[in-house]
Amino acid sequence: MRLLARWLLLGEWRAHPVRALTAGAAIAVGVALGFAIHLINAAAFNEFSSAIKSLSGQADVQVSGTELTFDEAIYPVLAQLPQVAVASPVLEFAASMPGGLPPLKIIGLDVFRAGHISPDLVGAPASGDGADVLADDALFLSPAALQWLAVQPGARVAFQVGTRPLALRVAGSLQRARVGQRLGVMDIAAAQWRFDRIGKLSRVDLKLRDGIDRNAFLTALRARLQRDYPGRFRVGQPNDADQESRNSNLSRAYRVNLGVLALVALFTGAFLVFSTQALSVMRRRSQFALLRVLGMERRRLLLQVLAEGLSLGVVGAVLGIAGGYGIAAAALRFFGGDLGAGYFAGVEPEVRFTPVAALVYFALGIGVALLGCAAPAWEAARATPAAALKSGSDEVALARLAPAWPALACIGIAACMAFAPPVFELPVFGYLSIALLLIGGIALMPRIASLTFRMLHRRWQAYARTRPAAPAVPSLTLARLANASSQAGVALGGVLSSFSLMVAMGIMVASFRISVDNWILQVLPADLYARTAAGGATAGLTPREQEAIRTAPGIARAEFMRLGAVSLAPDRPSVALLARDIDPARPEKALVLVGPVAARPANNALPAAWVSEAMADLYAIRPGTTLHLPLRGAPRPFFVAGIWRDYARSTGAVQIGRDDYRRLTGDADVSDAALWLTKGTKVGDAQAALKGLPFGAALDITAPTEIRALSLKIFDRSFAVTYLLEAIAIVIGLFGVAATFSAQTLARSKEFGMLRHVGVTRGQILGILAWEGGALTALGIVTGFVLGWAISLVLVHVVNPQSFHWTMEMHYPWPLLAAVAAVLLVAAMLTALVSGRQALSGGPIRAVREDW
Repeated sequence: MRLLARWLLLGEWRAHPVRALTAGAAIAVGVALGFAIHLINAAAFNEFSSAIKSLSGQADVQVSGTELTFDEAIYPVLAQLPQVAVASPVLEFAASMPGGLPPLKIIGLDVFRAGHISPDLVGAPASGDGADVLADDALFLSPAALQWLAVQPGARVAFQVGTRPLALRVAGSLQRARVGQRLGVMDIAAAQWRFDRIGKLSRVDLKLRDGIDRNAFLTALRARLQRDYPGRFRVGQPNDADQESRNSNLSRAYRVNLGVLALVALFTGAFLVFSTQALSVMRRRSQFALLRVLGMERRRLLLQVLAEGLSLGVVGAVLGIAGGYGIAAAALRFFGGDLGAGYFAGVEPEVRFTPVAALVYFALGIGVALLGCAAPAWEAARATPAAALKSGSDEVALARLAPAWPALACIGIAACMAFAPPVFELPVFGYLSIALLLIGGIALMPRIASLTFRMLHRRWQAYARTRPAAPAVPSLTLARLANASSQAGVALGGVLSSFSLMVAMGIMVASFRISVDNWILQVLPADLYARTAAGGATAGLTPREQEAIRTAPGIARAEFMRLGAVSLAPDRPSVALLARDIDPARPEKALVLVGPVAARPANNALPAAWVSEAMADLYAIRPGTTLHLPLRGAPRPFFVAGIWRDYARSTGAVQIGRDDYRRLTGDADVSDAALWLTKGTKVGDAQAALKGLPFGAALDITAPTEIRALSLKIFDRSFAVTYLLEAIAIVIGLFGVAATFSAQTLARSKEFGMLRHVGVTRGQILGILAWEGGALTALGIVTGFVLGWAISLVLVHVVNPQSFHWTMEMHYPWPLLAAVAAVLLVAAMLTALVSGRQALSGGPIRAVREDW
């Protein structure tokens, strides 16, 4: 029996190698993409977390603020606690750099205390003079920062503080910084002075005395600080669950969605395996029936067909694991760990083979293959030998695919799941809804094909009765399709799955991109935008400089914004705080509002705040409620006036009036300026006037069109992986079309021989094949578009809001969809013609005498 099983398996592979290779390749591509993205994300996230942990050194407890910085008066309170052995003050900020460079993270340390907690952050002076670590202009850079800035010890690096330049001397390096970690370290007093942060700290690292119960100390310290400084400080461990959750939440939705998209190819592979095995079982029904007559048991036959699917899965999974590791290594080397999304900037992870993940994806590959061949195997085992030995029983074998109720049940359950809430802030039911929509749509194909082609056949017959000279090829084509609808449904499985998923992803990406573009146009209404640096927290404009810009020649109106961040929950990343010139009576002029503005009660005099969609979802905030924001060491109440759309920050953002911010914090500086020009003033003249101001050399002045182009470029880079996955889905679909129609055509050589005997010419048979290929693919394209549109609704209105907490409008990339549909149609027709020529090459007599 083993010899027979091996002979049957190898014989099928030798007879139809292209079909087997296509199904195995689909499994391999799906496993490779899923495994590669898992390795990339795991390596990048682990390296990112390790880099953050390395900044904490051996601290037992960390005290940080709900604002970016806090008053250093808390430091002696913490340092004098009897349980504390060493208290190390830290000032951490993103230092702005001129010339459009991204900011550089700088950490200010007390070297005498940091040496006991975070010795890796103590710089090694290149001069050999240990006192150089205390110099007021000394900066120690990590190897990655030295390479990025192309400087060596002794050189000077330019920074920007407000609008004035600041040059610091590279006094040495941080040899024990992690690979790829860009940062600079300097004396904390020098950092406070040089960067206008006198009396400010970012956190205090505490090392406890031996024998102290850390958990008890944490509880007591939290209670004390909450009592004495309510809502101002957070107390935790450097590697506690809150920090892990905070790091994970930064990119979890992106990583999960990318992984799910990577499995699209694997899901498509399941239907290609099903199509391959179903066609194979239909072609060999008489062979299997003969084996049953000769004594093979049902169970043995069932295992034989499952073994054929298993072999496809094993080969595909092994190749996929190897390919996935290679793809991950290449991607990390050439594109970095964030794959363009920007979540893991500043780290250089290395791929590591993880046996557990490899086993999971190997099992997924095998499971998908077995799932795809389960129905054909069951049909082969259940077939009655006497009926199966008769010629022409192929359609009977697929009769069990005809009932529509299982498919309709899947679609109904999918529709219900689409309205389910997220699970752990992930659209789990949204993913299940998409999977059930695919299964239901593909299972419904035999019934759709039957109804469609029978209707077309009746219409054509009615037309042919009125036209005696009507061509025979369409009549023969429609007759065959109307009476073999189940085979047509099987043939369209791979086409439908790949094309519908491509349509869904295409619509989703186009909707997002166009929505982002429209949003940019709405949030950039001014003629010019000015700022003092491309990023960072040290650049800004003073009130005097703001007035100089406001009164510059050609400037009709100027609005300013201060950008900051506050922490509202210990297990979530900080939310962006934007203080802008907003008219409370007409906020829609400055914000893209989602929904109506909340009516303020008559007795409510709180300042107004507008939260982004992401912040409203993450923190369960609704218009009309009260929001407490930590400002200048105290929680300040705000009235939530409305929700606005923000595609720039998935962790949340809140906007308040700049007058309210200045009154509550005393901070009158701003980060950005939006400028409207007087009538008749040219953009170039206004830019020249601004550059002519005493601080004009420090201004970065851009037009909205430049910002828009840069934003869309960043968007395309972030979605480059999605475009790649979309292209792979199209390629798999094309191969699936070729393999399916080739297999069907070659299996019908006896049918073609009979047609030749009754007088049908070779050219007419090729015409029938071309018509069949075109008709089947056209039906698959139309059905695939409808199914893809339904899936895109789930992606746009369920998966995206539950993953990234923002909404968008539907947009359709008609040129792309039409181009892909045309390529699929042409590929199917050409494949049918090429396969038909091969099937007709043997001569009609030989074809008729062939023993099936």
